[in-house]
Amino acid sequence: MLGGNLLTHFTHSRELRYVYNLCAHYNTDAKILETLALAEEHGINTLVIHTVPRALSLLKEHRRRGGKMKWIICPTAMPGTDEYAQMVKQLVDDGTEFIYLWGVQADKLAAQGNADLIARAVETIKDHEVPCGVGAHDLKVIELCEEKKIPADFYIKTFHHHHYKTAPKPDELDKPYSEIPGYWCQNPQRTIEVMKNVQKPWIAFKVMAAGAIPPQSAFQYVFQNGADFSLAGMFDFEIETDVQIANKVLASIRTRERPWFG
Repeated sequence: MLGGNLLTHFTHSRELRYVYNLCAHYNTDAKILETLALAEEHGINTLVIHTVPRALSLLKEHRRRGGKMKWIICPTAMPGTDEYAQMVKQLVDDGTEFIYLWGVQADKLAAQGNADLIARAVETIKDHEVPCGVGAHDLKVIELCEEKKIPADFYIKTFHHHHYKTAPKPDELDKPYSEIPGYWCQNPQRTIEVMKNVQKPWIAFKVMAAGAIPPQSAFQYVFQNGADFSLAGMFDFEIETDVQIANKVLASIRTRERPWFG
């Protein structure tokens, strides 16, 4: 699946702030449309992105040009509010095939133990008869949803190993994710153990730790250890190679502990 952060110019580039502007100058409207078309040419049929108006207008333009890319989009409003309900309705009206609860919001709600509001967000989406997911950086989100039997259809959970030069030291792993040091999966092994018992599709994201892990290593790790789909943010010139790598990795996996879901 194609990740949307580079298309919305949010690069997670640690303290290298100039990279945000560099990405914005490179991924122009024309380049984004070109990237979407190129992704489809190489077999990528699904995009995950936030509700950024400019980006959504480009997705609509891509469809007007004949594009078939499916959309998985999260509203960014607070669940339980009128704004959240309106965002969901607008996304459905615009043709969004899958909607999920934004991980940033889900993390906060799980930290508060607020399963009711997570459940309400899921219900709001399901009321529109579209599949509903829950996003998370914090593993507590998944644990809470499973414990309370919240009827999400899929999960979007961060997942990457810590074998890269700028990975956090053990005493720096004091929160679910961090921009500096850059990590988005606090405890990969615990994530493997929890997700092993989850019988719903799992879309892994931040698999390359925002560019710190090479694609071969990232894809091998997430697919071998239980993820059903890998969400990867890519520039246009990376798509062909990354697809080839992902296909080779998938072909090489004969057995794994967690069954495939999807």
